[in-house]
Amino acid sequence: MDIFLLCVFLPLVTVAWGQYSDYYYGPYNYGDNDEWANVYRQGFNFQCPHGQVIVAVRSVFSKKEGSDRLWNYACMPASQSLGEPTECWWEEINRAGTEWYQTCSNNGLVAGFQSQYFPSVLDREWQFYCCRYSRRCPYSCWLTTEYPGHYGEDMDMMMYTYDYYIRGATTTFSAVHRDRQWKFIVCRMTDYDCPFQNV
Repeated sequence: MDIFLLCVFLPLVTVAWGQYSDYYYGPYNYGDNDEWANVYRQGFNFQCPHGQVIVAVRSVFSKKEGSDRLWNYACMPASQSLGEPTECWWEEINRAGTEWYQTCSNNGLVAGFQSQYFPSVLDREWQFYCCRYSRRCPYSCWLTTEYPGHYGEDMDMMMYTYDYYIRGATTTFSAVHRDRQWKFIVCRMTDYDCPFQNV
C-alpha cells in the first residue's frame, strides 16, 4: 500500500515543485575556455542573441596587462511568459575611474555589455545593452554580493535561480588596485503588463 501511495503522489509533488518552486539553471555555456569577449586593453561589444538575457559573468584580472580584465558572458532565453522583446537599446555610458549605479531604463533587462579601456586611468567605461519585454515590471529586487570578493581576484557570477533577471549594477572603483567590484541588481518580472512605467 505504501509503494502504491508513493507512486501516486511522487509525480504530483514533482509537478508542483516545477510549477511553484524556484529551480536552477543548468551549467552555462561560455564557449571555449580560451574564448573571451575581449583582449586586454581593447574595447568590446557583447550582445546576447535576440530574446536572451545575461545570466552569468566571468572575468580574470591581470595587473601586468594594465590592471585590466578579460570578460566572458553567458546568455539564456528569457521566460516564455515575458514574450518577445519589444525594443532594445544601449544605456548611457558609465565613465571610467568613477563609482556608478545604473539600472536599465523603461523596465529593461540586461542583454549585453559594451566597454572601452582607458590607459590614462587603468579602467574601463561601460554601457548596458537593455531589452524591454512588453510592459512587464520588476519586483522583488535585490543586490548580489560583491564580485569579485576582493579586488584583483577572478570573478564568476551566475544566476542560479530561474526567473530572476539582471537589471543593472553598482560598482566601486579602487584607485589603489585599479580594479572594480560589482554588485548586480537582480529582479523578478511580472508575468502581466503593468499600468506604469519605470524610468
